Amino acid sequence: MKEIKVTTKEKLQILDITEEIEETISGVNEGVVVAYVPHTTAAITIQEHDTELWEDLLNAYQKLVPIKGNYKHNAKYSGMPSEQNAHSHILSSMIKPFILIPVVNDQLQLGTWQKILFIELDGGRHRTVKLLTISKGDEKP
Repeated sequence: MKEIKVTTKEKLQILDITEEIEETISGVNEGVVVAYVPHTTAAITIQEHDTELWEDLLNAYQKLVPIKGNYKHNAKYSGMPSEQNAHSHILSSMIKPFILIPVVNDQLQLGTWQKILFIELDGGRHRTVKLLTISKGDEKP
């Protein structure tokens, strides 16, 4: 299993990690890459590389699940500022912690406008994305 490191600076932030994932693909004639975020306050998705769209996504997330809300999780940890993050746990459950991307001849099979986006929901932090390549069994020599 391979890993890429991601560093975020904002509370809510989206980063394009497509190139970093592309660099990990080798020897796969036909298969799939699983990209998994092992954090309960971050997520991953496939979407267009458009920073205005990213702002729209982050604004929509905040409307759906406001950062400041009446959350039992936050009340439970009221004396811990770093644990005032119920919104990020809820959003990561809604978005998801993994994606699957088909691979053919060492190339991610993404659509014309598709990019792989890491979504920080409780930053800034140092994060990891774990990558597992599953091959059909006919790896290149």
